[in-house]
Amino acid sequence: MATLLLTAVGTILGGPIGGAIGALAGRQIDNAIVGGRTVKGPRLKELNVQSSSYGDALPLHFGTVRTAGTVIWSTELVEHEETSGGGKGRPKVKTYTYTVSFAVALSSRPIGSIGRVWADGNLLRGSAGDLKVGGTMRVHTGHGDQAPDPLMAQAEAAGRCPAHRGVAIAVFEDLELANFGNRIPSLSFEVLADDGCTVAKVLETILPEADCSRIDQAFDGFSIDQGAAGDTITAIGAAIPLSAWVDRGTLVLAHADRPPYTLPVLAEPSATEEDGGRAPTSAGWSKRREPLPQIANCAIRYYDPARDFQPGFQRGKGRSERGELQVIDLPAAIDSDSARAFADAAALRRSHAMERITYRTAEIDPALLSAPLVEVPVARGIWRIEDWEWQKDGVLLNLAAVPALQGQTTATASTTDPGRYNAPADLAITPTLLNAFELPWDGSGDGNQTPLYVAASSSGGGWRGAALFGRKTGGAPGLVSLGPAAARRAVIGQTIGALAAGSPMVFDQINSVDIQLASTDFALTDADVPALLANAANRALIGSEIVQFGKATPLGGGRWRISSLLRGRGGTEWAIATHGAAGEPFVLLDDRLTQIADTQAGEFDEILGVGLNDTTPAAATIMGTGSALQPLNPVHGQAEVLHDGAVRLSWVRRARGAWRWLDQVEVPLNEESESWDIVLGTIETPLARWAASTSTITIPAAQLPPGGSGSATFLVRQIGRNSMSRPLAIPLP
Repeated sequence: MATLLLTAVGTILGGPIGGAIGALAGRQIDNAIVGGRTVKGPRLKELNVQSSSYGDALPLHFGTVRTAGTVIWSTELVEHEETSGGGKGRPKVKTYTYTVSFAVALSSRPIGSIGRVWADGNLLRGSAGDLKVGGTMRVHTGHGDQAPDPLMAQAEAAGRCPAHRGVAIAVFEDLELANFGNRIPSLSFEVLADDGCTVAKVLETILPEADCSRIDQAFDGFSIDQGAAGDTITAIGAAIPLSAWVDRGTLVLAHADRPPYTLPVLAEPSATEEDGGRAPTSAGWSKRREPLPQIANCAIRYYDPARDFQPGFQRGKGRSERGELQVIDLPAAIDSDSARAFADAAALRRSHAMERITYRTAEIDPALLSAPLVEVPVARGIWRIEDWEWQKDGVLLNLAAVPALQGQTTATASTTDPGRYNAPADLAITPTLLNAFELPWDGSGDGNQTPLYVAASSSGGGWRGAALFGRKTGGAPGLVSLGPAAARRAVIGQTIGALAAGSPMVFDQINSVDIQLASTDFALTDADVPALLANAANRALIGSEIVQFGKATPLGGGRWRISSLLRGRGGTEWAIATHGAAGEPFVLLDDRLTQIADTQAGEFDEILGVGLNDTTPAAATIMGTGSALQPLNPVHGQAEVLHDGAVRLSWVRRARGAWRWLDQVEVPLNEESESWDIVLGTIETPLARWAASTSTITIPAAQLPPGGSGSATFLVRQIGRNSMSRPLAIPLP
């Protein structure tokens, strides 16, 4: 009712603009009496879900906000087939992946840029502009010179693809969907629409002819997704009281509790003869205090930039007694301190008893038409003109006291807690690093296979894996797909100094070596003796030698010193003396390695890895080629000269994969047959050669070279199915 009455009065006094002001004032009175209507303006949404419905309104964004957007164009899912394996009796494995291209409309006004992007709540695009999955993203900011997106223009018929000028859109091309269940994920975007966001800019955008320069309140961001201009003003005014008046034909909006001008003072009240001078206003004014409202406190719901624009909640300081809590939804991005200040100010306005004055004056100051806040000579404080009424003996004004709120809507100290939020890590995607090698057979699985191990890693935690390819020996054209690398980064690095020689028979408590790991977040751990011996803990490949370390000491900056070493593990004691200068590769042998089990020795001479955002493939030459099938060299060689001049040689056989040396159990052969090659002299130029099928041989004196052979040595090698072992040297007695 008040809305209708004050609209009519405002139209008579101020024309159409006056009618708008009257409607606004009347709406506030109606809300206080009969309750507010459902506002269809900007709203704070708990879950901002991406949509693709026809007719959806595109929002206006100011400052920095997070929004879901609307899918306006999309292709069908594109299937990609990749074949890995095959050849030499190995099965071919076909894998299928899917990509899609689509466009998302974000704002119905131009923006500056796009920051982060979330997909199903996880970070899809970092603050540096890097996509965390395969694909390409292009941003069209919506300015007047915007051209059609080339992909959309190519996909649509000529003349059917608009440039979408005035609309900011994001276009994804060939976005990989493996991480999203092969569907378009629910996206939300960090929109950087402007360098800053003020309430004045928001209001002047929707009311271009209004003067909003007196409003100095700033937000981090604000969005208008529905409703008329009046609904937006109502949504803002719920947290920031606004006053409106007409100044020389221009609608003026300003703070209702912080006037930026010198307040006019009303003339002295004028008495009236109404009711024989016994009416409450017979003296020209009367003051009353309204009962305490049912609202005891107020709270603000808002978007918190510190929590990736998730909804926040701050409660103000209201009355201590029981009462209602009024929650104000402010669809703005603000920090927790500002939200708390707004909540405190709202609680002061709405939870305390209001003082009112009915004031009659016979003089009309023209300044009152442009100043809804005034001072009166009969009371202290600031008073707001709620409404006025022309009467026969003057103008009757209804005044409401304005609480002393100056400074209370601006945060001055970080005293509030925005709440805990586990933000997804925004880690840069760093280049791929590779090491590839064969290892001696560990005794598990098929001993006739030659598994290839790839240590794929990177210097940063944002690395998402890599696709592996093998390059055939002999310069054969093309690459062979080996599938993906393990998603977890392998712990790799390089030696800073050379590892000195030691004995494989005892713990090496003397030597140590410093390692520079590839990433500063890699860590090595200590291990006790039972773990080293029983569980093969802390195995590492340094050059060609496998070691185990019992102690790892951090030196800072990704540098570690390993000591308490077991040397020459896995039959690599021959490599103890091969360490040269610094810079040898270091690889921690754990479950983070990628095992490619169906390769054959010598099939590849180089492994390539291509990760996301790699400009050039990472390449690694395969180390230790053939070590998986190479027999271990025998040990404990002895030579004995018999009475007839013959020489008896004996040695102890070792076997691939048999590392435990169990008592009362014969060492398994793990070869097709036991066969030995014995030479006197050197492998390249032997003085004599013999063959044996057991780990002992007697050489007649007649087969030995004549005296004077000097320091000739017997070399004993086991013959395996694919290669010979390294030789055991037995000096000629």
